[in-house]
Amino acid sequence: MADNDLTVGWIGAGRMGAAMAIRLRRAGMTPSVWNRTRSKAEATGCDVVDHIADLRGCDVVFTMVSAPADLEEVLLGEGGLLADPAHVPGTLVDCSTVSTESSELVRAECLARGVDFLAAPVSGNGKVVRAGKLSIAVSGPLPVYKRVEHLLRHIARSVTYVGDGDVARLVKICHNLMLGVVTQCMAEITVLAEKGGVSRAAFLEFLNDSVMGSTFTRYKSPAFVHLDYTATFTPLLLRKDFDLGMAAGRNLDVPMPLAALTAQLVQQTVSSGRVTEDFAVLLDQQAAGAGLALEPEDTPVDDGLSS
Repeated sequence: MADNDLTVGWIGAGRMGAAMAIRLRRAGMTPSVWNRTRSKAEATGCDVVDHIADLRGCDVVFTMVSAPADLEEVLLGEGGLLADPAHVPGTLVDCSTVSTESSELVRAECLARGVDFLAAPVSGNGKVVRAGKLSIAVSGPLPVYKRVEHLLRHIARSVTYVGDGDVARLVKICHNLMLGVVTQCMAEITVLAEKGGVSRAAFLEFLNDSVMGSTFTRYKSPAFVHLDYTATFTPLLLRKDFDLGMAAGRNLDVPMPLAALTAQLVQQTVSSGRVTEDFAVLLDQQAAGAGLALEPEDTPVDDGLSS
């Protein structure tokens, strides 16, 4: 089936989902979008549907929601995508970050209804999506992946097939554990440098241009320098992923001492009440522990997403 012959549905138009749906629209694969708040769906410029059931006739439906309970509700709840076994889409591609157990449940429900299922969690945020630098890990039947791969590549720069079943969920959880650990490490060394008399901008410029720099450290540098904690990923969401990751470690008998310590530091941020800001507030927490009062630095910083 040619690219433009596939009918595409989309459930979830939050910061991430909206940006991803817009990329499909701009590639000529305009999806029909449902979101609990209709105005957010309308803002994508895509076709908007009033009911999830309106998407049951699509060849492919993407889901991008916040939590396992949300995923189960939009798929299996009253009026959900899979609620009527006689009317279901051909393929479901779930891009949410949920547990392997939740993914296995959805996969089983899809199998029982003859719906192909791919787990396709993503790495990035809305700004990363808009810059064309999103990454997606995908697992499920290889022929199904091959059938929809072109859609995924309209959305993301990097699309990696990681195996059968729900192993993509574990890949994403491992990724987010590292996200938290690296951010905490970045906070510690930045505070150390500043307390020793080095500006954050200068230290992070050096770090980002060294072998230790990365796309992520460069992307997070403006938040650290300007103390701009506009949310891209909140401590609450990061805590959820650490909970999932630590559970996976227990199930697989893998000790994770660094992740366990970082999980407690993320919990400390949540307990402080700073739950609506970006998880870069770990920097503030580290500075407070070091007796350092941070001030925004008025220095231009490249986030690496402009090119």
